[in-house]
Amino acid sequence: MASRSVFFVAMAIGFAPVAPMPAAIAQTAGASTAPRDGQQDFDWEIGSWTTEVRVRRNPLSGQAPLWVEYQGTSIVKPISGGRANAVELSVAGPKGKIEGVSLRLYNPQARQWSLNFASYRDGMLTAPVYGSFDANGRGLFYGHDMLDGRAILVRFVITRVSPNEARFDQAYSADGGVTWEDNWNAVDTRR
Repeated sequence: MASRSVFFVAMAIGFAPVAPMPAAIAQTAGASTAPRDGQQDFDWEIGSWTTEVRVRRNPLSGQAPLWVEYQGTSIVKPISGGRANAVELSVAGPKGKIEGVSLRLYNPQARQWSLNFASYRDGMLTAPVYGSFDANGRGLFYGHDMLDGRAILVRFVITRVSPNEARFDQAYSADGGVTWEDNWNAVDTRR
């Protein structure tokens, strides 16, 4: 579910790359009571998916939400024996296309994943988000980014609804995580 990688909105609204997330936030994003190896956490997603995406075109603007919908496919492929995976996203709608690739990399020392997206439109990587999956299979990832010249936090949540359906929700915060505003929702259905 490439679409599920937080970065698709980035190419739709044009983010500037920023420094990696500080370790304190990265640790909080993947904190758990007992260390677990999460290297296989994305194995369930390998394959082809039909993707329905909803993107907020005016995030953190204070205006009524302006949503645009897209439909297409996500293809998830393992890389390096499961230590990484790539998601190819191709969706289209009334406002054009969103196409790109998400590279997800597992760090065994931190027991966390980094999610990185690049749009085919400009070839630029967006700022990564970092995190892990809990014992119930819910992925929670956080990062820093820039939107219209201001620093924001990004939260990306991956929820495996069933073996054949998953949700990907991205939200932004301009107040240090006190409040969050959704700006990307995707539902993937296995093909």
